[in-house]
Amino acid sequence: MKRTLLTLTGALLGLALSAGSAHAVKIRVQSVIPAKADEVVMLNDFADTVRTLTNGEVDIEVLPAGAVVGVKETLEAVDKGLIEGGFAWTHYWSGYHPAAMLFGSPTAGGGLGIDNIAWISWYLNGGGKALYDELWSEMGMNIKGLMLQPVGPEALGWFKEPINSMDDFRKYRFRTPPGIPGQSYKDIGVAAVAMGGGDILPALEAGTIDAAEWCCPKPDSVFGFQKVLKHYYLQGLHQVVVNADMYINGDVWNSLTPDQQNAMQVAADASLMRSLARRIYENGKALKDLTENHGVILHDTPADYFTEYMAATEKLYAKLNAENAFFAKVYASMKEFADIAVPFWAGAQMSNANLGMAYAKQKQ
Repeated sequence: MKRTLLTLTGALLGLALSAGSAHAVKIRVQSVIPAKADEVVMLNDFADTVRTLTNGEVDIEVLPAGAVVGVKETLEAVDKGLIEGGFAWTHYWSGYHPAAMLFGSPTAGGGLGIDNIAWISWYLNGGGKALYDELWSEMGMNIKGLMLQPVGPEALGWFKEPINSMDDFRKYRFRTPPGIPGQSYKDIGVAAVAMGGGDILPALEAGTIDAAEWCCPKPDSVFGFQKVLKHYYLQGLHQVVVNADMYINGDVWNSLTPDQQNAMQVAADASLMRSLARRIYENGKALKDLTENHGVILHDTPADYFTEYMAATEKLYAKLNAENAFFAKVYASMKEFADIAVPFWAGAQMSNANLGMAYAKQKQ
């Protein structure tokens, strides 16, 4: 009897392993940035989580920018199945649909007072995730998106000399993100040059551009901007909220079992918090290192930047709401959320900000 049970158990185990291997899938995810970037480190962390939750059945291999297709072709390559997955920021694709901006980088917090933590609340609890799923259909893309990495607010950027006004700012050729966030700088007269992350430092060294933004102290220092520029401005409005996401070919996603899909969604939601937590500490360490060991000078952003940028943003949102029905639908959802959540969250954050600034001044 015991031998029969052992034989039966072994047979069932064999069937389970056979079934598991039948559902094994390899997903190559091409990033739009180099392998050394902090965002890729976090993407690999997400891949490890998926591998663990699926007992190795779903294996995500992260490829650097340009490994299979060019950076600008990443989304279409995923749509067509040339690669199984891609990784960028949703606003990179606002040329396909302007509403991509509201998920990847709603400039000036959507003009609604939404910061990166409030945006996650909207995404998870205010209807944002369903609208995000709808975005890909609106774009005509055979894609399933997973939101992974919030960040913000991003720094205004790096300059050769101090800028004391917008007139100073407009003297520089300034790297901006692709899509609508970059366009918003052109609207206030800045000579904005859109380019991918890996091209920024070579362009600075070659003099193609002479000022730039990328992200925050840690990613900026990994890219090495401090080797070329020394004047750094933390406060900016163009990317108060920024989100990086992963794109999976729709056919590949549909080939996964329900458990595998659920595991990837759970890992994605966990990545939102893990990435946010990592950013705070890593950026703090990097800013300390930049100012203490690399001669970087930290400045406050000129006051007229905020008034000019907010005015331009207001016009931009009014235009896009009038031109595109789905953009207006997403924006209305964000506004409904903001009307409820922002008065509480902004008021509560005043205590946190005042407490933190008091401690920071004490340490100076």
